[in-house]
Amino acid sequence: METDGGDSAAPPPADGKRLLGFTVYRRRWFVLLLLCLLNCSNATVWLTFAPVAVQSAQYLQVGLEAINWLSLVFVVVAIPLSFATTWMLDTLGLKVTLILGSWLNMLGAVTRFCGTLGGQQGALFPVVMLGQTLGALAQPLIIFAPTKMAALWFHDQQRATANMIASMSNPLGLLLANIVSPAVVQTSAQIPSLLLAYAVPTCIICLLVTVGMRSSVPPTPPSASAEASGSEPFLQGLKLLLRNKAYLLLLLCFGAGIALFTAFSTLLEQILCVRGYSNDFVGLCGALFIVFGVVGAGLVGVYVDKTKKFMEVIKVNFSLSALACIAFSVVSQVPHQDVAVATVSSLFGLFGFSIYPVAMELSVECSYPVGEATSAGLVFVSGQVQSLVYIVLLQALTTPLADAPLSTCGNTVLSWRVPMMVMGGLCSAFSCCFVLFFRTPYRRLEAEQRAALHTRYGAACGGITTVAPEEPITTQRTGEGEREPHPDRK
Repeated sequence: METDGGDSAAPPPADGKRLLGFTVYRRRWFVLLLLCLLNCSNATVWLTFAPVAVQSAQYLQVGLEAINWLSLVFVVVAIPLSFATTWMLDTLGLKVTLILGSWLNMLGAVTRFCGTLGGQQGALFPVVMLGQTLGALAQPLIIFAPTKMAALWFHDQQRATANMIASMSNPLGLLLANIVSPAVVQTSAQIPSLLLAYAVPTCIICLLVTVGMRSSVPPTPPSASAEASGSEPFLQGLKLLLRNKAYLLLLLCFGAGIALFTAFSTLLEQILCVRGYSNDFVGLCGALFIVFGVVGAGLVGVYVDKTKKFMEVIKVNFSLSALACIAFSVVSQVPHQDVAVATVSSLFGLFGFSIYPVAMELSVECSYPVGEATSAGLVFVSGQVQSLVYIVLLQALTTPLADAPLSTCGNTVLSWRVPMMVMGGLCSAFSCCFVLFFRTPYRRLEAEQRAALHTRYGAACGGITTVAPEEPITTQRTGEGEREPHPDRK
């Protein structure tokens, strides 16, 4: 049954599909919208400076390495904070976590802008770094939420799609940053205008989340697994994950995938400017990378919702993304290959980004009944830890380039040939490892199937009554079989 957020009921679905024993609410789409806006906004704060690294370095009077740390601080802060975030989502709930995340995100963006008001340029970097740190504190609170939100608000035929929409709002924010930053900043003097352009939406979104996020969960659960969501205590859940070989392999391999995509987004301008590619072209490549990724994720999310072929989809796309990564490592080192670079960037996004929401769902499937925030959140932590390692490693492998007549990098020109070879090799190694060795049962789906069989058996025995087809489609448990509300349903 689908109802609105209040007491009134909506007409039955056109296909007459019964959600045996459970109800879904229209308000779930508003909760999804709030999370999407917040996730997108936080991503723009994260990647504000990377597409205009040279101009940012000139305005803040620091080197390119310091500008990289404005993005890397999100990785560094997320690592220790992630465990607290998973505990918050599974214990305090979605409402408290998202409201706190929205305020930290807003304060970070406003702090960055306020630091440019009347200050000396040489003293701006610490203030901007403080704002970035506040935004980094918000990131795990926001980016861990899609899997939890999908499990608590959506039934099993919409979970992967809802997770995909919420998760892909983050790369959409990266897309906006890749488009807006180069469009606004032509010279270093325009950095304050850029920071203001990013600060205003964070204030609006913070207000919407604070006022609109009325509860962590719907009045009744949408699925059998939602009733037991977070049923394992946090520490016990961690112990179960550490004993789950399939989960640990996913943690390592997909965490590496997240890390390589983060490195690609962070270092893209510095890689391409050496061969004479302009900031506008870099922004275009970043945009194509994300747009094709979102399209791929949309198609894959719908397909997985229908077929439940999580492993097959990830293995195919992981392999194809490794091939695209190898191709990028080659064409990015050749000048005047605009079409090839743009095409490979598009394919890298198409095959790579589409893995993300499916892998987060798979992390829950292979670790159930551990809480969704814990299982999906630790995968993201793995990605952040490896991101820090790979970005530092790739930068360390660069060498000064004396002869670069086409360079648009400013005073610092570095060769990225060896780092690109290493990046392609890492992507290939982890994709092969995952394809060859990853196997797991779908524990959450199996639990829901057992619950459905139990419910049908109870209905046959008279323990459950079903309303007439012409009325809103739902089932109600009666008598002694009435379900007790879950502790999270406050």
